[in-house]
Amino acid sequence: MQESSQKNQFIGPTYREALAVWLRIGLLSFGGPSGQIALMHRMLVDERKWIDDGRFLNALNFCMLLPGPEAMQLATYIGWRLHGVRGGLTAGLLFVLPGALVVLALSMIYAAFGNVPTIEALFLGIKAAVLVIVIEALLRIAKRALKGPEHWVLAALSFVAIFFFGAPYPLLVLAAAIIGYAVSARQVTSATSAAASEAVHGVPLAKTVTSAGLWLAIWILPLLAVAAIFGKGHVLAQIGYFFSKLAIVTFGGAYAVLAYMGQDVATQYGWITAGEMMDGLGLAETTPGPLILVTEFVGYIAGYRHGGAGPSLAMGVAGAVITLWATFAPCFLWVFTGGPYVEWLNSQPKLKGALAGVTAAVVGVILNLAIWFALHVFFSRVTPRSVGILKLWVPDLATLDWRIVALAAISAFLLLWRHWNVIAVLAVASAGSLLLRLAGV
Repeated sequence: MQESSQKNQFIGPTYREALAVWLRIGLLSFGGPSGQIALMHRMLVDERKWIDDGRFLNALNFCMLLPGPEAMQLATYIGWRLHGVRGGLTAGLLFVLPGALVVLALSMIYAAFGNVPTIEALFLGIKAAVLVIVIEALLRIAKRALKGPEHWVLAALSFVAIFFFGAPYPLLVLAAAIIGYAVSARQVTSATSAAASEAVHGVPLAKTVTSAGLWLAIWILPLLAVAAIFGKGHVLAQIGYFFSKLAIVTFGGAYAVLAYMGQDVATQYGWITAGEMMDGLGLAETTPGPLILVTEFVGYIAGYRHGGAGPSLAMGVAGAVITLWATFAPCFLWVFTGGPYVEWLNSQPKLKGALAGVTAAVVGVILNLAIWFALHVFFSRVTPRSVGILKLWVPDLATLDWRIVALAAISAFLLLWRHWNVIAVLAVASAGSLLLRLAGV
């Protein structure tokens, strides 16, 4: 009954209205998770008021704790709150499919011809604009998430730990949750605690178990069928197994698992080289959708090269589809099973404090990603170095690309000062990069 009354608070748009907005978000979701979350906040909270700011951040806190792409899971959760399972599937699929189709097309071109200069030039401008979009998103999220001095301290410590010491993201999440819980426990009065204990989620355990079992079967059974048809040693079966395993440990998004994934697919499986891995990440960075779509690139190349006696377009497409399934089907499992508990979690003061601590730490993680991205966008050569226990990224100053700096400056002026919309800024930046190429620069 309580779940029903909570859903009613979100009634506003019709399913058709929401469908159009989810499609637009899917087409405009450039910039990685920070940019995508900011885009959803602007379109769903600020402009349409389909969800209030508090519930949006509560949902974001929940999705940050889940493995997999948090922005896609946030869209799925909000879609579910608006129109049930149908709405969640619509929001999640439309968030992924536009970018997945683009990455598939670019993967085909890459596998057949290598880098295409015109596409490379187009992406040059998009990279510059995406960097500014990420910075804008960081500012927006920090403004809403860092509400007290303890949150600023957590964000700073999180950034230092991951950027300079390479601390694992799950460890940061755990530490931030414990600190947030401890701080809130000291602030919670007995009256507040008693009131919170009355806020029960009202979701029967049997319903939770049934939902988990259903979505687990939807995720696993098709992959078992692939293994049964082609054999456990076939590349398609290996793709299903590897990316299902990856889906369980992908806390922190694509960057957090890039080294792990790159090492395994290049050395253990021999599907692609380390350089190709970075090219795939570049494709995912400059197309709509979650950055974890880099897995689709790897799956396509693996199937294309190793699915048959020679290069096979059909096996490449099969590899991409299986990768997408293994990567994103678990997201619906996490959201549809855990979604009914989000409001209950945030009604518990101590647990809410733990989630607020996690959100603060994530601000530091996003700052780390923004700086990492900026270094690799502005400089064509960035070398990782270790000084004692410190991990440093050292750019080769001679490889600074002034074109990207200029395009980023223009994008910053248009987005941060003139407040243009994202698609207009991306269009200007990509057009500028094409003009520079046509001019021979």
